[in-house]
Amino acid sequence: MKRLLLNATAAVLLSSTAQAATWNMSAEQPDANYLTVNVRQFAEDVKAATAGQLEFKVQSNSVLLKRPEVKRGVQQGIVPIGEVLMSALGNEDAMFEIDSVPFLASSFDASEKLWKAAREQIAARLDKQGLVLVYGSPWPPQGIYTKKPVAAIGDFKGARFRAYSASTSRMVTLMGAVPTTIQTAEVPQAFSTGVIDMMITSPATGVDTQAWDYVKHYYDAQAFIPQAIVIANKRSLMALPEAQRQAVMAAGAKAEARGWAQARELTAKLTQTLAAKGITVQPVPAAIAAELNKVGATMAEEWIKKAGPDGAKVLDAFNKK
Repeated sequence: MKRLLLNATAAVLLSSTAQAATWNMSAEQPDANYLTVNVRQFAEDVKAATAGQLEFKVQSNSVLLKRPEVKRGVQQGIVPIGEVLMSALGNEDAMFEIDSVPFLASSFDASEKLWKAAREQIAARLDKQGLVLVYGSPWPPQGIYTKKPVAAIGDFKGARFRAYSASTSRMVTLMGAVPTTIQTAEVPQAFSTGVIDMMITSPATGVDTQAWDYVKHYYDAQAFIPQAIVIANKRSLMALPEAQRQAVMAAGAKAEARGWAQARELTAKLTQTLAAKGITVQPVPAAIAAELNKVGATMAEEWIKKAGPDGAKVLDAFNKK
């Protein structure tokens, strides 16, 4: 009898050990960035909910995979789960850059409404590619950083302007500047060596890269609010016990809500940090704002043509009161 009990106990322990798993998780931003803080809290929530049977080992600052590599890396199982800027996938499907149409949804309230309208479509597209949308989290609104002050749209003509996606490249082109793709970690060096003169990005990236070391002006354009999304390999996720799968998705729902709250709370503080470090923070000059609105209108027309009926459905849902 004692031997049978010992054997039964050993079998339970072996079964428990067999189900335990550690996944490497790719996070895009440095540790101090609130998006990475959110990712780490998500990982802690999963670990707690599964009693340590599933653990995500978060690797921040894109050390595992660079932004252009994340989606394919998760698809191929190089890492089972990772974070990526959604609009970086815009070249393959217009729905992935709905968040980056300038001035379509500039406020957090409008952007969250747009995200909820588009989320099902985005999740369905990822699902067809063997991926699961775990959660989305917003960046702060995007502004313009420059070395020299600007007063008219002509001041952008010919400037080497950092872009980070197809949609930002298009925006920069319509502004008359020359888009140059530079990864976040390379921004300070790109400015110091003259590779770029300007950029559009968030106050969070400005703080992360210590923008006060290489620019003097920040124009709070609030052009759009990009989404960072966390995606998982569908096959890997489905191979987990059901309770663990549910724990991952429940933690993702919490992370999504937390991300929106953090972005709302921290945007003003991050912008104040730029000012405190010596950057002149100001609204976009009226003459430039009028031209940027025209750029936004052009890009909205282009987007709806690319997105087709699915895009029209999302915009209809977004425009309903």
